[in-house]
Amino acid sequence: MAEKNIEERRFYRAKQEARFVDEEAVETPQTRDPAYRLAFQDNDFLLREELRPVRFQLELLKPEMMLEEQGIGSTLVIYGSARIPSPDKAQALIDAAVDDRAKIIAQRLADKARYYEEARKLAFLASNSEFRENDGKRHFVVCSGGGPSIMEAANRGAADAGKESIGLNIVLPHEQAPNGYVTPSLSFRFHYFALRKMHFLLRARAVAAFPGGFGTFDEFFELLTLVQTGKVERMPILLYGREFWTRVINFDELLLEGTISPADLDLFQFVETAEEGWDKIREFYELGPEDRATAR
Repeated sequence: MAEKNIEERRFYRAKQEARFVDEEAVETPQTRDPAYRLAFQDNDFLLREELRPVRFQLELLKPEMMLEEQGIGSTLVIYGSARIPSPDKAQALIDAAVDDRAKIIAQRLADKARYYEEARKLAFLASNSEFRENDGKRHFVVCSGGGPSIMEAANRGAADAGKESIGLNIVLPHEQAPNGYVTPSLSFRFHYFALRKMHFLLRARAVAAFPGGFGTFDEFFELLTLVQTGKVERMPILLYGREFWTRVINFDELLLEGTISPADLDLFQFVETAEEGWDKIREFYELGPEDRATAR
């Protein structure tokens, strides 16, 4: 008689049940009908409007569980434009401009190409840091939106340091793919913007926002709101490019209009270089000098 272990499960796991379905392969009118499919294997059922709460939960759980399993303790999140060129592509962008307006825009984008390099260096510094906590997990792992431009620079900087990095991509109507520097096992795709933004911040210990458009503004202002209202504890929030940010957002006027308080302007700091930004993070967490690497 086979020995029975009191700790063994009595119910089959979902993977086992799914294997039984594959092995069964009985063809009848009943088994061919969609109604007979296991609910968790029925994509048509999972995509019904009524199942949106379930899809929300799945999109929350999958990245959270996988990041936990891979020992990601905290992240440095880098936001920024998907349009700013890398320095080697800046001139080509200007040359491709077809009229005066397009040339002005192309030149301004090209002028911001230096931020591609600063994002890359900042990611390198964070990834190359020897800072560790006693939990055995990795900290200040670089996390970007997984797309091109500033996001690519962030993942590229981590790759320069020989370290892994996270990409949180989003399904869009136009074709797109994660940049080639995202670690494949840390490359996630989202349907819901809200859950993607939540995952940006669940493990964030610092956020760097580079010049960007609507998406960057959305992410930056949501973070400010969460910190301002006490829903998220304070952390270093770095705005790269004072000249850009103060031109496109008049923070002083918001204060004079009375819609924010003077203390709200202390929630973020303007910085220009990777070294300056990493020093702000080190100072906030009181990290020692041994936790600073040299950008290359």
